[in-house]
Amino acid sequence: MSPASSSPSRSAPQASGEAERVATDLYGLLVAALRAVPRDLSLTALSTLASVERAGPQRLSDLAAAEGVAQPSMTALVSNLERAGYVERAPDPTDGRAILVRATARGARLMARRRRAGAAAMAELIEQLDDDERRSLLAAGDALTRLRALDEERRDRRRRG
Repeated sequence: MSPASSSPSRSAPQASGEAERVATDLYGLLVAALRAVPRDLSLTALSTLASVERAGPQRLSDLAAAEGVAQPSMTALVSNLERAGYVERAPDPTDGRAILVRATARGARLMARRRRAGAAAMAELIEQLDDDERRSLLAAGDALTRLRALDEERRDRRRRG
């Protein structure tokens, strides 16, 4: 059995240490990927736009909680995104007092361009790997997809409170 595969004899601390090492590497790679794509919006603005583009219309208060900012800060951020044409506000059909924020077609196009640019930057790095490294990365694809799904589930739970 290879050192990277599971084995009943592996101790929990060793497995935990390996997970921490891989997590640290993945986090560093994500930060590098974010920096590789030029941006003219703050990371919080991009995250907010991505959230409404991906998950659909959301209340300002939910967006503020998800992003970890005060509601007045989120209101200002959404106003800036709205002026740029990336989001729009609409009344919440279930609560006339509440406002929903949703991505516009322009906002969705911006996010699609950013995702393509980020994927291209990653593909450029992947091309520099040797054949064995590329095969290893391909083999990890299912786990990476699952990690992404787990993160989406965590975000959804946070949004729902």
